[in-house]
Amino acid sequence: MISQLQAQHPGVLINYDVIEPAETHILQFKDHIAKTLDLKNINFSWHMKTSSEYEKDTNQMQKSKTFDFIHMIQMLYYVKDVSETLKFFKNLLAPNGTLLIIHVSGSSGWATLWKRYGHQSCLGDLCLFISSLDIKNVLDEERIKYTCYDLPSEMDITECFVEGSKIGALLLDFLTETYNFDKTAPPDLKAEIRETLKQPECSVIRDGKIIFNNTLTAFLIEP
Repeated sequence: MISQLQAQHPGVLINYDVIEPAETHILQFKDHIAKTLDLKNINFSWHMKTSSEYEKDTNQMQKSKTFDFIHMIQMLYYVKDVSETLKFFKNLLAPNGTLLIIHVSGSSGWATLWKRYGHQSCLGDLCLFISSLDIKNVLDEERIKYTCYDLPSEMDITECFVEGSKIGALLLDFLTETYNFDKTAPPDLKAEIRETLKQPECSVIRDGKIIFNNTLTAFLIEP
């Protein structure tokens, strides 16, 4: 994304603020930047905090920064109040700025899984099982104008149905967001989730493979 910005605005100094509470992720991002060639004229500011902490600190300042571009990619699951978070970051946009949100689509298999089984997840206190439909509802309620685009994406989950498959076990961990799900979940729950994963609301069967609907939605919001 940084490379694309530089390609669109060659020679322009970019001030890039990163908000991320996990030190590991910040270190991984810094390492990736160090290995990326031709990144010039960029000043990075690192904020190891949650978006809520950043919002609190910013509100305590007499004058806050404004930004020409803000992206929130797969992060609204981890905020306490989606509406307040959206309004806060929208208000940080400079004139003609753009806020980009990328989130799981309401038509994806994820939305079906979360609707049926999200309440059973141990992550209930850590994240919100929301889809693009929930975000649309918030934006409409707040009368925030936006345009949105579907970003089609698929994932082959056939191995989930192969007994003893290590790849299948890892995929089930990922899809259920539960460590060692294949070995720790009750047999009836495993059978039920596997059956759900094969349903048209989640996947299609193509050439003998089970292909999971991983579609995302992108929202573009202006000041």
